[in-house]
Amino acid sequence: MNKNIQSYAAQSSTQALGPLEISRRVPEPTDVAIDILYCGVCHSDLHQARNDWGNTVYPCVPGHEIIGRVATVGADVSGFKSGDLVAVGCMVDSCRSCSSCDEGLEQYCDRGCTMTYNGIDHRHEKQITMGGYSTSIVVDHNFVLSVPENLDPAAASPLLCAGITTWSPLKQWNVGPGMKVGVIGLGGLGHMGVKFARAMGAEVVMITTSPEKAEDAARLGAHEVLISKDRAAMKAHINSFDLLLDTIPVGHALDPYLKLLKRDATIVVVGSIEPLEGFRGGQLMAKRRRIAGSAIGGIRETQEMLDFCGQHNVVADVEVIPMQQINEAYERMLTSEVKYRFVIDMASL
Repeated sequence: MNKNIQSYAAQSSTQALGPLEISRRVPEPTDVAIDILYCGVCHSDLHQARNDWGNTVYPCVPGHEIIGRVATVGADVSGFKSGDLVAVGCMVDSCRSCSSCDEGLEQYCDRGCTMTYNGIDHRHEKQITMGGYSTSIVVDHNFVLSVPENLDPAAASPLLCAGITTWSPLKQWNVGPGMKVGVIGLGGLGHMGVKFARAMGAEVVMITTSPEKAEDAARLGAHEVLISKDRAAMKAHINSFDLLLDTIPVGHALDPYLKLLKRDATIVVVGSIEPLEGFRGGQLMAKRRRIAGSAIGGIRETQEMLDFCGQHNVVADVEVIPMQQINEAYERMLTSEVKYRFVIDMASL
């Protein structure tokens, strides 16, 4: 028998989000039932709610930056207990048997991971998953994460998407002392990239089109701000970066940034899933430069990130809102009127 709970959902691409009663499964032996405290608001939530990608199944309950307390655990769960502070990110399942899953890279599951919302739950009658804009959620313990108690739970919730999306490539490319890292774009992803790269010991340069963001970039940990529209400043940084983290969320030109890379250095695209503008192959060939992409992170990697955040007290800059303000928050996101992530206080629901 399922349990009915409260949520906020999109009923169509043109309707505002509103209250909807949904059902959650009764916890199975390997499940963890979680009372949700906070849920971060991601640009993906807006795109999915409005069917910008053409694949939304309605009703749609967004939310994949979930922080809560364990309510109950199944009989076979030993790693969590009632009252634990836990998190759920972008995935709630994967095939668990392909090479990617075996290596702890469930986000690259060969059969496709099960997303926290608008995903197909193949283990439970192919039901469509409903996300964190709700009072509770039930998730297999293999996809539940422990959150250090010293972290502010509201400010920690964006770590589950914005955080891991920037952490994963920084770890993959072994960022650390002696490296010069550029973070392109200062938004939800970019501000986490700056914080992580600084905490990892790198020299951090925030690259932005907006001079007015310089003061905030310095507060977040950037050693320097490079205005990409300033040709002289860009020329001064040619061939100097070990890694560029590209967090721009829309299609854009890569050419201005490729020339900033050293020989054998990489620009990693994490922000835009839209087509990027053409670039000159000579920019790559001249210095054996690389363009790469990266998507969120695996469960093991996400837990590593949360532990690091607990040790270094790294969290997101957030504006906490009641659930009833989500539609206004979506409009503000479209005009970048938030520093740097909205987080929903689920007590309001």
